[in-house]
Amino acid sequence: MTEDLVRSFDERADAFVAGWRGNAVADRVFYTASALGDFGLVWVVFALLRALRGGSRNERAAVRAIVATGVESFTVNVLLKSLFRRSRPVEQPDHPLPLRQPLSSSFPSGHATAAFCGATLLSEGDPLAPVYFAAAAVVAASRVHVRIHHASDVVGGVAIGLALGQLAKRLVPLRRGGLTRNRSWT
Repeated sequence: MTEDLVRSFDERADAFVAGWRGNAVADRVFYTASALGDFGLVWVVFALLRALRGGSRNERAAVRAIVATGVESFTVNVLLKSLFRRSRPVEQPDHPLPLRQPLSSSFPSGHATAAFCGATLLSEGDPLAPVYFAAAAVVAASRVHVRIHHASDVVGGVAIGLALGQLAKRLVPLRRGGLTRNRSWT
C-alpha cells in the first residue's frame, strides 16, 4: 500500500512538472540549478560569500556549512543511498541541456539533502535566509524537472537535509561556548 501511495505521488508530481519541460526558460533555470547543485557547489559559493561579508559569526557560519555539507554528502551518497537501491526515473532520451547522469540510488536526493542542510546552516542569524531557502527549493525541484529523481526522493532529501542541518546547528553553535550551562541532556 505504501509503495502504491508513493508511486501515485511520484506520477502526479511528474505529470505536473511535465508541462514545464521543454519551456526554454524553465529548462535553463532548472538545468542550471541542477548543475550548480552538483557536489554542493552552490552551497560552497554561498558560504564563501557569507564569509566575505566579514565578522567572526559569518566566517564561523561559512566554515560550519562547508564542513557539514561535506559530512552530509558522505552520509547520504555513501551510506544512505547504499541502503536504498531505488531506480531512477526512466531516462529522458534527449536532455535539452548538458546534464551529469549519476549512477547511485535515486533515494534520497543528494541535491535536495545538501540544499536544505546548507540553507538551514547558512540562514541562521542571516537576513538572507529567504534567499538560501529559495535557492534550496529551486535546486531540489530541479531534480524532478530534469528527471533524475522521483518527487518522493526529493521530499525525503528535503526532510533529511533539514534534520542534518538542525543537528549540525546543535553540535556546532554559531555562538562560542556551545550549550548553556543550565541546559540538561536528561
